[in-house]
Amino acid sequence: MVSLRDLSGRFTAIPAAGARLPADHAPGTSFPGLDPAWSRLVTAKTEDGARSFHVLDTGPVLEARGITPTGTILAVHGNPTWSYLWRHVIAGSLERARSGDAWRVIAPDQLDMGFSDRLAHPVPPAAEAPSYRRLPQRLGDLDALMDALDVDTGSRLVTLGHDWGGIISLGWAVRHAGRVDAAISLNTAVDHPTQDQVPAALRAAMAPAVLPAATIASEAFLKVTLGLTEDPLPEAVREAYRAPYTSRLGRGGIGGFVADIPAEATHVSRAALTEVSSGLCSWDKPLLLLWGPKDPVFQDRYLADLQSRVPHADLHRFEGAGHMLAEDRDLSAPIFTWLDDHFGAGASRAALESPAPAGRVLGMHEQLSTLAGSERRASPAVVDMTAEPEAWSNAEDAGTGDRALSWEELSAQVDALAVGLTYTGVRPGDRVSLLVQPGASLTVILYACLRLGAVAVVADAGLGVRGMTRAVRAARPDWVIGALPGLTLARSLGWPGRRISAQALSARQARLLGTVASVESLLSRHEGASPDQVATPGAEDPAAILFTSGSTGPAKGVMYTHGRLGALVALLVEHLEIRPGASLIAGFAPFALLGPAIGATSVTPDMSVTRPATLTAAAVADAALAGSATMFFGSPAALRNVVATTGELSELQRRGLSEITLVLSAGAPVHPDLLDAVQEIFPGAQIHTPYGMTEGLLQADIERRQVIEAVATGQSGVCVGTAVAGVRFALAPLDGLGRPAEELREPAEAVGVLGEIVVSAAHLKAGYDRLWQTERTSRRDTLDGLIWHRTNDIGHFDAENRLWIEGRLQHVLSTPAGPMGPGAVETPVDALEEVARSAAVPVGPQGTQAVVVIVEPAPDRSLRTGRSPVAETSFASRVREAAGEVPVSAVLVLEELPTDVRHNSKIDRTRLAAWAEKVLSGEKVGAP
Repeated sequence: MVSLRDLSGRFTAIPAAGARLPADHAPGTSFPGLDPAWSRLVTAKTEDGARSFHVLDTGPVLEARGITPTGTILAVHGNPTWSYLWRHVIAGSLERARSGDAWRVIAPDQLDMGFSDRLAHPVPPAAEAPSYRRLPQRLGDLDALMDALDVDTGSRLVTLGHDWGGIISLGWAVRHAGRVDAAISLNTAVDHPTQDQVPAALRAAMAPAVLPAATIASEAFLKVTLGLTEDPLPEAVREAYRAPYTSRLGRGGIGGFVADIPAEATHVSRAALTEVSSGLCSWDKPLLLLWGPKDPVFQDRYLADLQSRVPHADLHRFEGAGHMLAEDRDLSAPIFTWLDDHFGAGASRAALESPAPAGRVLGMHEQLSTLAGSERRASPAVVDMTAEPEAWSNAEDAGTGDRALSWEELSAQVDALAVGLTYTGVRPGDRVSLLVQPGASLTVILYACLRLGAVAVVADAGLGVRGMTRAVRAARPDWVIGALPGLTLARSLGWPGRRISAQALSARQARLLGTVASVESLLSRHEGASPDQVATPGAEDPAAILFTSGSTGPAKGVMYTHGRLGALVALLVEHLEIRPGASLIAGFAPFALLGPAIGATSVTPDMSVTRPATLTAAAVADAALAGSATMFFGSPAALRNVVATTGELSELQRRGLSEITLVLSAGAPVHPDLLDAVQEIFPGAQIHTPYGMTEGLLQADIERRQVIEAVATGQSGVCVGTAVAGVRFALAPLDGLGRPAEELREPAEAVGVLGEIVVSAAHLKAGYDRLWQTERTSRRDTLDGLIWHRTNDIGHFDAENRLWIEGRLQHVLSTPAGPMGPGAVETPVDALEEVARSAAVPVGPQGTQAVVVIVEPAPDRSLRTGRSPVAETSFASRVREAAGEVPVSAVLVLEELPTDVRHNSKIDRTRLAAWAEKVLSGEKVGAP
């Protein structure tokens, strides 16, 4: 018998909760996902006597199967959960055991929690009350439990923890560093500065007047915690978590855990917490951090602290997930993949590499210095025609008012700003978020960061406020350099980083925005300074984090090193045949930053950078005249609007466009009809549609005439040409459910086979930033000992070695006839004169999915049946006829197909598929 004093101060005798197992809790029922065979009671000798621990343990199951485990995972839950938290990891370990690769999982309920023994508690709980289980005691409890269990001391041992279990498991790993081989932790913290407030979500429960009522007398704390999931928990799962805590007599440990939070320097557990946090600084073994960023308690500052203590830790942030990460995501795959990488059969294999650049490649800052000293140093390097020029412009074209910088001026400003930023405190390796509109100002700031070795964080404003916030918090910059709108947003949303304004601010503005300097003042103060004392970054040093468009999920940070950026610059110079006098109009704003690096004048046209589709023919023509442009780069959406606005051009503007010799369009497939229309606007230009992605900006290329020849062959998808110099393609064929194979095939060996496109090149990304799992799954290394990047694009190669893109992997239609890319249907449907563009989406279960075609009508076309989204019968027949042998189950009409915010080109097929399913089920729905 154990005692618990109730709220009135009296003691009430209750039976020990550890006397029963979860299976006994509700006769005739079971907890979802928990096999009673895993559950047992273990008696261990703790410092205050023998205690009964409830444990989920796969050891007996493996022994019964005759399987010797690879190692043991000790999984420790937090507050107010219990070992049920780890059921998916346990199930995953036993599933793997079928193939002979098994890890034993031991997941105990901590004392006073779950179905382990209950202890005596004074109520209300107080920090100084010695009868509460303290952090040192809980570390000792694990010692006692592991001594009582039959664990093979000669095999691998890994700790796994979450919440308070993260602190305890990491602390136990540090204490037993000679025995523990690796550690894994979900959202947790190992330190809390005493001068900082505890997060508001926890602070309320810690208040002495509130703590007993919120944690013990009621289920408030428990219910709030169970609500910290991305989607509501199923009722049966919620009840399983509640099972040990339905009575206040069983919730004493919940209150005890909260009372033991050592937020104050005088707290009795503070010394033990310091021992854990300081010990981690010496941790030299593998560590995996799995993190739910939407956690109101264990916020990003705690993650930053963990990373500062163990810089070599692998990290994956699961965007959208929160505190209850183990419920939001199935973690068994990343956990066991990571363990395989470190302890599996191939763990000792030498690291594989992408091809190295041929010869020495100049860094972007070195290229700029070289150009500034060349014969063209007085010619324009940057021409900025945006509507909002920066106040610190010092070179302006008298005729147009547009800001222009010569190569010499640009190099001098970059040098001066690099010195100024260094004096301000920016150091090599610091992350600098750039919140400045593309143009001359941003160019100077970016190249100054590259010069001093800071890592530029570039998140396109086209991501929107929500996407930008997610991106900036994921990158966690040390500094933010921004114009007023960007700084105001950073301040109001609490984005991390010390702030520097692009232009000079009044004292009041600087105080309100919290800035420590301005670019304008740094330039004037350090004019003529040479950054000789600033070390030149090396090829393997990180240079930039570029965020993807977010068109197929949360935007990902793509890490580039100086060497890989240099390889990209060399490739662009060679492939585009850049010569002195070349000038680039960047209709897709991020590419304006590459102009100076490749030796071309960079002209930023007057347009909305967040909406490429706002670019007009007149804006392109004015930019061509202002910068004597020879090249134009635009997204397909930009090209469509340029074509649509050609009627506004003057004769002079048409002459300016006729001087352009090269037009490039990338970001999404381009229909041949659009290419024909573009050719009429740029009569003297070669029109190319290169294929690439944020992870590798140029992979393949094709010219308009070659597109026409390829289309005549009648193949599915969009032809993007052949690999450019230094790039190798391979194919991972799809199975019947649309899953790519592990083994790669050379294009010549897989002609006409539908598969995922993989690529290897020297200018590919160095990795994904703080997305270990994404980086791990994006790589293939099964061909010629190279690292291959999975593009997530699907398509095929033809007999001429040309690549045809047919969609994205997540958009595969797994029909009864086999997997199919959306392009197999969209290409012929888009050719119908009534159609502006189309999307083929799947409806139904994998393997038996029906094909639904959704079309956006051409201007002034009405294709609906009345007010219904269902297409007219005659038009639907034409769509089915165009689709050929593909059985189209339904044809729907939308006035405008939803696209991504950055390119305005990539159709959101995932959203359309969900909408189509609702429409076909009879629901009355609006636009997706």
